[in-house]
This record gives sequence, C-alpha cells and structure tokens, in this order.
Amino acid sequence: MSKLSPMMQQYLNIKAAHKDHVLFFRLGDFYEMFFDDAVNISKELELTLTGKDCGLPERAPMCGIPYHSAETYIKRLIDKGYKVAICEQTEDPSLAKGLVKRDVIRVITPGTLIEGDMLEDSRNNYIASIYIKGKAFAACFADISTGEVYLTEQISTNLSNDVLNELSKFMPAEILCNEAFQKDKEIKEFLANRLTALSSTYEGERIDLSDAEREVKQHFKVSEAEELGMKGGGLAVLALGGLIQYLNQTQHEGAKRLSQIHFYTESQYMNIDITARRNLEITETIRTKEKRGTLLWVLDKTKTAMGKRLMRKSLEQPLINLAEITRRQNAVKELFDGHMVRDGLQQQLGGVYDLERLMTRVVYDSANPRELRALAATARRLPEIKELTASFRSEQLREIHNDIDLMEDIANLVENSIVEEPPFSLKDGGYIKPGFNENLDEYRGLCTNAKEIIKGIEESEREKTGIKGLKIKYNKVFGYYIEVTNSNLDMVPETYIRKRTLTNCERYITQELKELETKVLTASEKILALENEIFHEVRKYIASRLDGIQRTANAVSKLDFFCSLAFVAMQNNYVCPELTLDGSLEIKNGRHPVVEQMLDGSVFVPNDTYLNTSSDRMAIITGPNMAGKSTYMRQVAIITIMAQIGSFVPASAARLSIVDRIFTRVGASDDLAAGQSTFMVEMSEVAHILKYATSQSLVILDEIGRGTSTFDGMSIAKAVVEFIVNTKRLRCKTLFATHYHELTSMEDELEGVKNYNISVKKRGDDITFLRKIVPGGADDSFGIEVAKLAGIPERVVSRAKEILSELESEHGVVRVVKEPVRQDSQMTLMSYTSEIEEKLKALQVDTLTPLEALSMLYEWKKLLK
Repeated sequence: MSKLSPMMQQYLNIKAAHKDHVLFFRLGDFYEMFFDDAVNISKELELTLTGKDCGLPERAPMCGIPYHSAETYIKRLIDKGYKVAICEQTEDPSLAKGLVKRDVIRVITPGTLIEGDMLEDSRNNYIASIYIKGKAFAACFADISTGEVYLTEQISTNLSNDVLNELSKFMPAEILCNEAFQKDKEIKEFLANRLTALSSTYEGERIDLSDAEREVKQHFKVSEAEELGMKGGGLAVLALGGLIQYLNQTQHEGAKRLSQIHFYTESQYMNIDITARRNLEITETIRTKEKRGTLLWVLDKTKTAMGKRLMRKSLEQPLINLAEITRRQNAVKELFDGHMVRDGLQQQLGGVYDLERLMTRVVYDSANPRELRALAATARRLPEIKELTASFRSEQLREIHNDIDLMEDIANLVENSIVEEPPFSLKDGGYIKPGFNENLDEYRGLCTNAKEIIKGIEESEREKTGIKGLKIKYNKVFGYYIEVTNSNLDMVPETYIRKRTLTNCERYITQELKELETKVLTASEKILALENEIFHEVRKYIASRLDGIQRTANAVSKLDFFCSLAFVAMQNNYVCPELTLDGSLEIKNGRHPVVEQMLDGSVFVPNDTYLNTSSDRMAIITGPNMAGKSTYMRQVAIITIMAQIGSFVPASAARLSIVDRIFTRVGASDDLAAGQSTFMVEMSEVAHILKYATSQSLVILDEIGRGTSTFDGMSIAKAVVEFIVNTKRLRCKTLFATHYHELTSMEDELEGVKNYNISVKKRGDDITFLRKIVPGGADDSFGIEVAKLAGIPERVVSRAKEILSELESEHGVVRVVKEPVRQDSQMTLMSYTSEIEEKLKALQVDTLTPLEALSMLYEWKKLLK
C-alpha cells in the first residue's frame, strides 16, 4: 500500500488548516503549490504545471515561484480574490534533524496587505468589520499598513442606506461581518455591483461580546472598553473585537500596529451619500473610474504619499464643525500668503518617504535595509522642515511644528550601520557598514585576508622555531596544518600537536592555528548571522520609537495637505470663503474647479449663486440641454465641499453656511443588475432625498420626471418642489433644473422659489450658449437646435421642425416667457409672441449686433402693420 512521503504529509496537515487559502509552501528558494492549488494557480498565474513524487502511485501536481519575487505573484492572486497562506521553514535546515519544521506565518488577504509594492500610495487600504443588530450597527475601518483605526456605532432609521454610506466613505478592500450584514439585500447588491471587496463572516459565523471585549482590552491594555471612548450597546466592541481576533488569527504579529482608535459619530462629517459621491465625481470619474477629471485631481498637488491619503480622506469626509474648518482655513491662508516658505516646504516634502507604511514594516519585522535608509533620508529632511515652520502663527501649523520629531538618533544609527546602497534582500549580507561592529570587521577581515594572515603566522613560527623550511598548508580533509621535514624534527616545539606522519615529513597543528581555522571556515556563516543580528537590533530600536515617528508622520501629512491647498488656491485664483451658520449660500463669480481645468483654450464663464433658507430656498433653472445647467449646479455642491475641507474656492467672493448633507439627483442609467428602470432609479433617489434631507442640507435636482409621460413627470416635479419648499423639516437650499417650463409659474405660487435660466443667443436657426445664469424663466428648450449642434442630419432637423409646428397648431400652443424680475438681468433672445413695448423693456442693446438690431426693427414694423 502506498504511503505519503513525510514532507507531503506535512504539507497536507498544514493545508487542512487552511482549506480556503492558497498555500505557498517554502522549499529552499521556492514557494511550491501542490494538488488542487497547483492546478488552479498554474492557470491563474500562467505557470508551468509539473509533478513531484509524493509516495503515491501518481505524482502530485506541482507549480512554484521564486520566493524573492513572490510579491508580484501574490498581488495578482489577491486582485483575483484569493487569500494566500505563507508557509515558511521555522528552523535552520542545516540544524534540523530529519524533516525541517514548517508553519504558516501569515495569511495575506486584500485588507491585510502591508507590502509597498502591493499597495497604492495615494489611498488607504481598509479592512472593515461591520456588526448589525436590529436597527443599530457598528463599523470599524482599519488600515493595517498605516495603523489607522476608525470606529462608529449608530442607531439608524434606514439601516441599509447608512451602512452603505459608511462603506462608500472608506471603500474597504475586505469586509468582516455578521450574518445580519450578509442577509441584507441592498448591501448584497452594493457589494456585487459597486464594491469589489472580499467579504466573509466572523470566525465561526459569530463573535461573543465577552470574547470581543477581552480581545479589545488585551490589545489596547485597558481595564474597560469605555476608556477607548466606546459607548452604546456594545456593537462597537463586537466590531473592533472581531477585527482584532481576525488579525491575530491571520497575521504572525497580530494587530500590534493598531495603537490608536478614532471614534467618530455621523454628526462630525458632512454626509455625502453614494449617489452624490458618484455624480459629483469627487475622487473618481463616473465613466472611466480615473482620478483625472475629479475634484481630487485638481486639489491634490501633495508631495508625499501620506499627504495624498489625507487629501483623499478629507474630500471623502468634509467637516461640519465651524471651528475646526476655520482652523484649517487659517493654516491654508498663512501658507497662501507666505508663498516663499511654502515653496521651500514643498521642495523638502518632495524627498519625504512614506513614514506610516515604512514604520508598519519595521514594526512587523519585514522592513529591509533599503527601507531603513529611506527612513534616514526622510529624517534628514525634517530639521529644514521644522525650521521653516518655526515662524508660523496659526494654531494648526504651530501644532505641526511642535509634533515634528527630528529623528536624529534614527538617522545617525541607520547611516552609521547600513551601507549607502544596500542590497534588497538580507540573504547575501553586505548591508552593514565596515567599522560599526568590531567582531563583524574581524570576520570580514578573515575572509578577505586569510592568505595574508596565514603567511604572517608562518613567518612568525619560522622565527620562533628557527625552522626555515616550515610551511603552513591547507586541505579539505585536515584543514590548516604545519608541515616540517624530517631533517628539522628535532627543532619542533612541544606545543605542536602531531596530526599525521608522512614519508619525508610530519604534519602538526597548534592551538592558535586550530582557532584560526575555525574562524576562517565559519567566518562567512558568522558574517551573515551577525549582520542579521545587528540589523534586527537596529530595526528593533526604530520600532521602539513608533509613537514619536507616527506623530511626525501625521504632522507631515497635514503640512503637505495644507501646502497643496494653498498652492492650488494661488495657481487657480481661488478665494477664502466666509463661513457662517445662518443658512445662506452666496457665491460671486463661481466656477467649476474641474471643468475650468479641462477646457482647452476656452474661458470658463463664471456665475453667481444666491440661496438661503428663507426667501431664496429654491432656484428653478430652465434652459436648453447642453447649455450648462448641470455644470452650474455641480459647481455649487463642489464649492461647498471644498469650503468644508478648509480649502479656498473658485470664485471672486463666497459666503457659505455649513451644510450637513449634500444630495444629488443627476441623470440616470438603467440599473439592470438590480432590475430597475431609469424612472425607478430616479424616483428611488428622489424618495431618499425627501426622506433624509434637513433644513441645513444642499439638494441638487436635475430633470426629475424624464423617465415617464410628460404630464406624469411634470406633476411629480411640481409636487417635489412643493414638498421641499413647504415642509418645515426640509425648506433646504435647492437647485432644481428642469425642462418643464410650466414650473416657472411656481415663483408666484410659492414663497422661497426663484426662477433662473441659461442665457442663449439665437440667430435664425443657429443658437449660441452664453453659459450665463440670469433671473427669469426660459420659454423654449431649443431641443431641435441642440440636435442640430450635436450633428443630427439637416433633413432630420428640418422634418422635426415641421412636426413641431404641426403639434403646436393641433394643441394651440403659445410660447410665453415670464419676464425677468431684476432690471439688470441679461435678455435671452428668443421668439417672443409679445407686444413691442414688452420687448423694449427687456431689451439690452449692448448685446445686439447691428444686423440683429435691423432685423428686430423689421420684425416690429411688421407687427405694427
């Protein structure tokens, strides 16, 4: 009967404990995979599938990768949704008796990556732990690579929506959860369609509160969980405890990098739901999912990976605390005014490495010599950075100055111990500097100067004994020995120890020669071992300085963030907004920060915005498609977000009240995966807005009711306007773009509603979009003219005009526009059916060409006849 080989039995025993993982089994310089793992992974990684004798009649399927290039392959597997268990040799093969001991030292999953090559510098890599119970939930988001932990516990009136909002803020790569989370239909759809996160339940499908509390207290070394700021029904403890338990099970060093918890509430940050994040293109574009073309792309001129991550986090979670925003504003303003200091800081920041992730690798004992040199190079930048920040007066910049640790001890230690250009791997040595350790220098000397040392001993022994023909030789059997011819045997000292007798000579050894032989023959091994020991001591010392270095990293990231905002403000002519709590929103010559950057040679047309929570609660905006309504409304929302992260804004002046939530209903596409039509998606989004908006919210509504019949759509749109304007709980600032011109009558019917339109210049059948928002309603959507601009063939356009004329005749349509209320508004040149007097009142002569003036006179003369 066939019997498995000992090594293969060892493999199967380890694999049995990691059935859901791809097992990387260390054999020499390779990670090998066997059986089903080998068959599957050879296809995934395009590796050659071979076989290995395993004691069974058939060879075991096998494939492998070099251990020194494993990160590339592991990343590919993680991206495909696999978990990888790393099984290493846990004892020195040269000292092992029988089979070398092996064990899994780490399980690599999407949310537990710490390797720099596997991570994107500019964004955090979160693992989430979410526990749902009844109408409450707790969510814990941790980035193992930086040590950040964010924790919240909330009681919800719309559980699925609130959980999804938290997920959309952090966009985790991996999720741990309880069964209630897995069973929620909306959450399952979100995970399937929007978030490519690996999801799994807690170990054993549940976690006990007492176990979770014990995990939390042990890890953070506290007597009660409340000391960490956690309150409520214990769900936060369950979420955090479940995460720590998972990390302890999968990571060799557990969760020791997680040292500080940021416990937050929903009232700390502006609530931007999933739909608004997507529509406003804050961090990624809707179509291509790229950074270019987003608000992040415009604002992110940071120089460090830490600053880039902070910029993204700030945009994903704008503040709503006026005092905190003002503190940020003051820091940005000081850097804006002090451009010479800012330039110097940005130059120095350009040489700063990722302290947060470097320290994680130091703490987990995986940092290599090159990474320690990167720490030292960063430390050498800090004195200049600290000196440049010494003169700052704003509170945040003073805190940054005080928090910067110069790390001189670390720079000196690394520069004295590690060579300037160390090898990537520890395997072959050569990374500890000469002169740092006497024993190491001695061993190296033995290796490089062995012949000279032996020659010196030989000369010394000749002088001592007087034997001129004495020689020291070496062979693999006896090692080093002294050879004396028979004629000189009477001169051999008693201290010589006879080793072997030959025909014409005798061979001897001495205690000195024996010790030298031992040193020389083992020097190479000792060099590697001693270098490794020294390196571990250096790394251990740096790890002991984690708290100070983490504070420095936080300070540097904030400084980089503020410098970027100040630089962008200066480059793009932004202004510092005045922030209030009175509900007003006043923007003078506001611009869309992204669109103006994307224009190639064109000038962006700025626009004013005036909203409040009393007389100007809702602006109904009419005008042709493609004229700029959506851009205008989006720019108001984006300017608000910019202001609440502490940024300057693209305008000539701005006075903005703090907004608690931003909602958008902009466009729609069939949600086929969820089985919902365009109209259903549209109505679901509107329902969500009407349910959760408050008086301090900002609402953007674009073209409600397009997905159904004209009268149905118009009725719904009008009812929505009435509900927002009249409902006491809402009465929020709203921008409402519509193609239903009939809604313009609501300015006279409802207090707080004002009409605006996009100015258009028409010459015959040709139209020009002026991109200017002016008071008053539009009387025509110019749909046929827009179709012509879009390239619809002339025959089709002409036929459309004929059909439109027939339909208007059948229904007795007369086009009327309500005249602008304000006298300084710009006239929209459309085909009015009004009296000459009314036309003259609205006419602005400055906008007319001579030909247009003559044409108008001719038209009016015909009317008089």
